[in-house]
Amino acid sequence: MPINSFKKSHIFFTLLILFSFWINDTKAQTSLGLAKQFIQETRSNKDDFTLIEKGRAANIFYDTNDYKGVIRAIGDLRDDFFRVSGLKPELKSASPSGKMVILIGTLGKNKLIDQLINTGKLIKSTISGKWESFMISTVKKPFPGVDQALVIAGSDKRGTIYGIYEVSEQLGVSPWYWWADVPPKTRKSAFALSGSYSSGEPAVKYRGIFINDEAPAMTGWAKEKFGGMNSKMYTHMFELLLRLRANYLWPAMWSNAFNEDDPENPRIADEYGVVMGTSHHEPMIRAQQEWKKHGVGAWNYATNPQGLNAFWQEGIKRNKNYESLVTMGMRGDGDEPMVEGGDMAANVKLLENIITDQRKILTENMEKPVEKIPQLWALYKEVKDYYDFGMKVPDDITLLWADDNWGNLRHLPTAQERKRSGGSGIYYHFDYVGAPRNYKWLNTTALPKVWEQMNLAYQYGANRIWVVNVGDLKPMEIPIEFFLRMAWNPTAMSREKLSGFLLHWATREFGSGQAKEIAGLVSLYSKYTTRRKPELLGPETFSLVNFSEAQRVAMEWSTLSDRAEEVNNKLPQQYKDAFYQLVYYPIQAMKTVTDLYIAVGKNQLYFKQGRAATNLQRNLALHLFKQDQQLSDEYNLKMAGGKWNHMMDQVRIGYTSWNDPKKNIMPKTDEIQVPSTSGFGVAIDGSSASWPSTSNIPAPTLAPFESLNQSQSYIEVFAKGSAPINFELKSNHWIRLKKESVPGTNDYRVLVDIDWAKLSGGKHEGKIQIADDKTMVVIKVKASKATTKQLAEAKGSFASLGAPIAFEAFQASKKVSRNGISWEAIPGYGRGESGMSVFPVISASLDQPGAPTLEYPVFFADSGEVKIDLVVGPSVNFYPEGLRVGISVDGVAPQTLSIIAKPSASGSDASWANAVKDNARTLTSSHFFKVPGRHTVKIWMVDPAVVLEKIIIYRDKLPTSYLGPIENEVVK
Repeated sequence: MPINSFKKSHIFFTLLILFSFWINDTKAQTSLGLAKQFIQETRSNKDDFTLIEKGRAANIFYDTNDYKGVIRAIGDLRDDFFRVSGLKPELKSASPSGKMVILIGTLGKNKLIDQLINTGKLIKSTISGKWESFMISTVKKPFPGVDQALVIAGSDKRGTIYGIYEVSEQLGVSPWYWWADVPPKTRKSAFALSGSYSSGEPAVKYRGIFINDEAPAMTGWAKEKFGGMNSKMYTHMFELLLRLRANYLWPAMWSNAFNEDDPENPRIADEYGVVMGTSHHEPMIRAQQEWKKHGVGAWNYATNPQGLNAFWQEGIKRNKNYESLVTMGMRGDGDEPMVEGGDMAANVKLLENIITDQRKILTENMEKPVEKIPQLWALYKEVKDYYDFGMKVPDDITLLWADDNWGNLRHLPTAQERKRSGGSGIYYHFDYVGAPRNYKWLNTTALPKVWEQMNLAYQYGANRIWVVNVGDLKPMEIPIEFFLRMAWNPTAMSREKLSGFLLHWATREFGSGQAKEIAGLVSLYSKYTTRRKPELLGPETFSLVNFSEAQRVAMEWSTLSDRAEEVNNKLPQQYKDAFYQLVYYPIQAMKTVTDLYIAVGKNQLYFKQGRAATNLQRNLALHLFKQDQQLSDEYNLKMAGGKWNHMMDQVRIGYTSWNDPKKNIMPKTDEIQVPSTSGFGVAIDGSSASWPSTSNIPAPTLAPFESLNQSQSYIEVFAKGSAPINFELKSNHWIRLKKESVPGTNDYRVLVDIDWAKLSGGKHEGKIQIADDKTMVVIKVKASKATTKQLAEAKGSFASLGAPIAFEAFQASKKVSRNGISWEAIPGYGRGESGMSVFPVISASLDQPGAPTLEYPVFFADSGEVKIDLVVGPSVNFYPEGLRVGISVDGVAPQTLSIIAKPSASGSDASWANAVKDNARTLTSSHFFKVPGRHTVKIWMVDPAVVLEKIIIYRDKLPTSYLGPIENEVVK
């Protein structure tokens, strides 16, 4: 199959999120750019506050009456001063003294801050009564004998803590200084700009992560380093969450019981200020492992309500004095459905009774109105079916909607649901164990996809809880931060502002010198790896014969790997460990596994074709399998002195079912006995066959060449024995051939293209002859050259003389908006440069005549029926009507296409498994071009939340491939 010549382009779409969201009190206006960097190394004016200068650091004053978690975080700030400057401020609880002092405290818990408010030197209304808010202000002459104070004041415990850590981060200490070994930025001086800034309230009330599927990686690591999943380990996690302005945690639960494994766990979590919960199937603050140890009777409320109620009551009594978010309801043991089939009405009634009884336990033991106790009900998998059937829960319970475990939201709050006092939340996934296959090893999450889905969540009112399954925490560092920062202020993360997050992140972690390149590496890594997760790769994933797909994919990874290597060589030594775990290892590891499966695929193909190079591909695959382990050993045993041993123990190679194999398994390869004789065979672009052939297969024919899409094809002449081969090439004068040897083999690749200057307009046929004194293979060649008229008509369009046309959706020649609704690009979304979706996302569904459109000019040389494929994001239905899009050609009435055709019993459509494997769906429609020539393809909005990635137009069945035809360029 001919392939379009493709550019080595690397899309540096950068993704922006506000790392801190400051409001200048005098303007009361949220910053729309990057956070104001209010700490600088040089003084801007005489009113700036001196933090560090001339070997001295400003001392910190606090009130011993403040929260223990605040006082503890103040100690972290002192340590952060030391990390960046080698200086440790004194921590004092006495009356402030000295020219420059830092004053930290919580409203109502710090007498000096309350005094400043009473004297009008601080504006109380900025944060008073607000959830988790802080302000940072410079105050002149705050107290007798003090020239200036930098005041960090919080509305509540976490508000103050977030303010403390904001100063730490701006000083130069990354939130990931411990969890990713990011070195602090050293400085000899630091000044805080004069003024007053406020964080505002977080948009999402509870923002957190779920440690899950933690064996063998995190479990093995924690056991080696801390003796288990205990408070010594969790203190590091609590601190990380607070530095990222998160406040909520579902702890590890596979073989762990947070509250029992170490009784200090819940106490310290509460002291730090982390709200604890339990996972979607562990109600009433009790872990599944606790039931295995202490449960009496069956985990079945229909037969054992007494045993379960007693078990739950103990959990509530134990944790009632700690800040918790109580999971309500019930699933079956081991996160399975509680009941299979049966009477749906009876199942719903049982669940309603369970929640009623659970709320009685809360009322009896928590000593506060049950409506004031934070509670959630997770509508996970079949639980949503009960809700859809009509199950009722009290309005004050938060409905926690789950995605499909692969990052696609299953439901968004309706207008009626948005009125509930308990609101709604989202349970999201960066990691999963289950069908169609586990994914636990690497970060395979594309940030633009997270943004698109969570922006929908926020815009539709799911803003009470955001919690994401992050597996072992490492290596999900980047999407974790993105998710949590977005939860703080989703409206600040618009499409237009997506282009700074990774650049800001890379600058913070590695300095400005290589930041742009590192941001680009991470962007492309996430794009490539989310096309197909490593656990889902196989020898057949990327086509070895069509569109040079496997070759292109391998080259992309090779180029990315080389760029990462170059950055690694340039980085100062102190950044090496952080770069290895955050950037270098994921790229090299994913490249290795991709190359491994491509090599196995080539081995199997070459075996069928009888190539002598079969064994070379087998040896390469064996080498890559070994290299995969070597990379993990480097991560586990050498990086950071072995600090993260076991974190790369997750299995990833050799899947044959949804679940892990027990260990990485080398894929099956074939080996042949290579004869010592000479002899050749021929394989061509677009076919897995080889010639000469004893089978009854057609003579070899290259797919037609077209002048409107300058293309190149190839022929492979391969050795069947160990001896070198010699052959002659002959062809028509307009067929150009370039013979290249394949390194390490006796094979040759012959590049084929057309000298169009030697052809007149129209269709032509020729041949290529490959022969030695024993063998001859003749390959047919077809070429179509556009006439002068065709060329003039095709200019400015995506054109074809018969071959498929493919182009990305963002390349529309015209966008038509209607009533403020329009198709807009989501930078970096999907397999290409951008995806196109409708904004505002809360727009009502529209009839096509009045809907926004995208227009694409195309030229097709023949009339007749064509198929058009729309490649869209893998969304699932969260509308009762489904998700739909319209398409029309040349003014014909639009066709309406449904992204999901038919729901299955599980609530997902029958094509769901393929959609999440491919991270895309393909919708196909039929159209008729009445005349040859130029046409207009128009895409119509029907429902919002459809993301269009690519459009493919073709007449004959498309060759099999994963990514589809290479995109055409507009005819110049």
